[in-house]
Amino acid sequence: MWYTFSLVESQEKFSSWQVYPSARVSTIGSEVLNSMKKPFTQRFGDFIEGKGFYIVLLLCVAAIGLSGWYLFSSFSPDQEEAAVGGQAQITVTPTPKVTAPAVTAEHVVPTAKPTAKPKATATPAPAATPTPAATPAAAPTTYLWPVRGDILTAYSVDALAYDPTMADWRAHTGVDIAANAGTEVRAAAAGTVASVTSDVMMGTTVVLDHGGGMTTTYANLASVPTVEAGDTVSSGDILGSVGNTAIAESALPDHLHFSMDKDGAPVDPLSYLTK
Repeated sequence: MWYTFSLVESQEKFSSWQVYPSARVSTIGSEVLNSMKKPFTQRFGDFIEGKGFYIVLLLCVAAIGLSGWYLFSSFSPDQEEAAVGGQAQITVTPTPKVTAPAVTAEHVVPTAKPTAKPKATATPAPAATPTPAATPAAAPTTYLWPVRGDILTAYSVDALAYDPTMADWRAHTGVDIAANAGTEVRAAAAGTVASVTSDVMMGTTVVLDHGGGMTTTYANLASVPTVEAGDTVSSGDILGSVGNTAIAESALPDHLHFSMDKDGAPVDPLSYLTK
């Protein structure tokens, strides 16, 4: 940089020196002033493009060198490794032995276990001896007249007979034997009283079972007979008395309605009654 020095003469003496820049100096100054007017970013960019690039490169090389020296010095074999946390001391405390107290044997009285009671053995019941089936009794061969009297209405199943009470013609499965009211009625043969009923049409009725499929029926009896169902009677026993309870035969004089059945079918009583 070049400067021009001029000596200025005052009125009395030389008072000072004044320095005037040369034309080159003025040009550089104007360039500096112009560069200051630029933005910071542009000025930084111009600096990097110029001498600043070499300065930054020098700083980077210096930083790399310092880092390498520090790293190399940290792995030096002459440097002793510092103990971390000091020396560790381990104290082993022995486990105390536990001495079990001596057990004194005591006299133990054994407890008697309850003796199981023997189970009762069930005695098998004796097998029931089957009772042989009773042989059905044979039907009687002879039958007595339950009452003595005339036949008012005969047995008729094949031909219709006129019924004066009902005023029509119908079958008659028994015989009507004339007898005064209150006359004793007797069993025609031995047997069992099968039933005692009060029939709506035939009044008080007693039925005897003689076995062998033979039954006898006594109807139009007085209200209260002398036997009950289940009674056993012999031939000639009194069953009741003649009455007037049969509405279906009320038009007839006092009488006993007597009928017989063989295996459930009606039969003619006159064929079985003794003469």
